[in-house]
Amino acid sequence: MLDRLTPVDSSFLYLEGPVTAMHVGSVLVFQNPEAGFDYDTLLDLVANRIAYVHRYRQRVRQVPAGLGGPVWVDDADFDLAYHVRRSGLPRPGTMEQLAEFVARIQSRRLDRARPLWEIYLVEGLEDDRFALVTKTHQAMVDGVHGLDIGQVILDEAAGDVVPIVQTWSPSPEPSDVELITRSAITTATSPRRLWDGLRAGVQDLRHTGARVAEVAQQAGTALVRTAASPAPDTPLNGPVGAARRVHLIDLDLEDFRQVRRRRFGAGDLGHVTVNDVVLATLTGALREWLMTRGEPISASSSLRAMVPLSVEDVEGESRVGGPVVALFVDLPIGEPSPAMRLQQVSYRMGKQLRDGRAIGAAGIAGLAGFAAPTLHSMAARAASAMSRRVFNLVISNVPGPQDARFAGPARLEATYPVIPLAQGQALAIGLTSYDGRVYLGLNADRDAMPDLGVLAECIDSALAELVADDD
Repeated sequence: MLDRLTPVDSSFLYLEGPVTAMHVGSVLVFQNPEAGFDYDTLLDLVANRIAYVHRYRQRVRQVPAGLGGPVWVDDADFDLAYHVRRSGLPRPGTMEQLAEFVARIQSRRLDRARPLWEIYLVEGLEDDRFALVTKTHQAMVDGVHGLDIGQVILDEAAGDVVPIVQTWSPSPEPSDVELITRSAITTATSPRRLWDGLRAGVQDLRHTGARVAEVAQQAGTALVRTAASPAPDTPLNGPVGAARRVHLIDLDLEDFRQVRRRRFGAGDLGHVTVNDVVLATLTGALREWLMTRGEPISASSSLRAMVPLSVEDVEGESRVGGPVVALFVDLPIGEPSPAMRLQQVSYRMGKQLRDGRAIGAAGIAGLAGFAAPTLHSMAARAASAMSRRVFNLVISNVPGPQDARFAGPARLEATYPVIPLAQGQALAIGLTSYDGRVYLGLNADRDAMPDLGVLAECIDSALAELVADDD
């Protein structure tokens, strides 16, 4: 039986173009253990883990003449060393140099002739550290057969990497005739698969747009109401090129908690979450950044963000694994008061949830391939499938574990998500909280945002402004 890509997964192959690489990335920074961590250690670790996640040794094969959707086949020539790569920074490498390396790596599309993932060991980082930079294609991360490679290699405790006996042998790859025959048999015996096959294998990007409209209707009136009021014109939207600019930011999670817990706790706003404080911080930063550009800002000015959110709540903080919805939130960049920005953001987020204006997980799955274990991937999928007229940017905030994680003997110090850009989107912001810190990855079009560093500084100052206003 053919292991066919779902229509949604296939769409990310069709959506990918010369300037829109459809993979999610991460930057994992580790402290070097006493015994060291070298390329062979990483090879052994990855080999051990992908032995249990067979998707990492499969590649995409197209059915000849488009007589069915693409399928997964075992890569008979699988070469682990091709996917696990080694690089280095001039010692002592700075975080700025690492970010520039990440920008170059993430802008390159993955090789379609091989399994759709890569991981880089980047040595020479200052303070005796190293980084792992990952890339996993959206078509591969479905939450069942494929997870993000950054999840696969991490453990809750440190341990030596002991190579396991590799017993995997690839299944024989079907010939073109076999693919056509099997596809015909499968579709002939299943009308539903016939429909899915036609949708996935024959139609192109025009079909993808039609699918978005279809699922928008299924998701209820939320997206329809949002799309009826187009997002404002901003410097964040326009043609994008292939080159990227990346900035990595490290903030203290306690600052966000402090703002929520003290002045903006139950006495004032009732249900302010840490995620609300994050959005208010980014709202203030975007306001300040636009002002440095001389953009006109009035009291009514706003930016619309697509915010995937876990709605299962623990003391006002979302946690991984809860139900997920996509909210379209107008960020009040025209409001000069940080306290009022937070109040407005919190009210708008809560109102969408109360009024049922959020698109639930089922709607997201049909819209853009919801992958439960990899929420950042879900954000990127949803963004890629929708028009830039609906929103200005994606802000994906995924709460992570607050205790340490390890890759073999090496302790994870920081984890920065890198969210891909959709057509017409010059900026995507990913956030992950981990072990008492909040890590932001800003991914931007290189030409559209030469001042990405200015926006990063504005994020620092916007958070400081909220904390100071809280005193």
